[in-house]
Amino acid sequence: MDVITTAIVSALANQSKDAVKDLYNGLKGALKNKFGSESDLVEAVDKLEKNPDREDRQATVKTEVEIAKVNDDQDLVKLARDLLEKIQQQLDSSKSIIIGDVQATGEGSLAMGSFEGEGGVAIANFEGEAGSIGGIHGKK
Repeated sequence: MDVITTAIVSALANQSKDAVKDLYNGLKGALKNKFGSESDLVEAVDKLEKNPDREDRQATVKTEVEIAKVNDDQDLVKLARDLLEKIQQQLDSSKSIIIGDVQATGEGSLAMGSFEGEGGVAIANFEGEAGSIGGIHGKK
């Protein structure tokens, strides 16, 4: 998918973030200014907003972006890239928790508590002799 269509589809999936909404509205406003509110492109985006998960509507936006040669406009491409960057920043900051290093020596067990939420749980660089890791559960 091209950068413009990817930005639009991704933004619609992440509209709960104010910064994403602002950048999305900026991109959509720029599309309206360049192509007109009644253009096939803007109408396709409007329809996609109503049902952002519909692949046929995503494909229509992609087609209209190609027809209008939106990706040839470097200002619009920059707006789309800025939007995608903000979405990535929002996702990175909302789904990562770093607890730090945990070291244990001797025999017995180590309990780390529980974690609930979106995302996953990862344990990296586990070193040890005989034994096992049990009870690791993640929720996606």
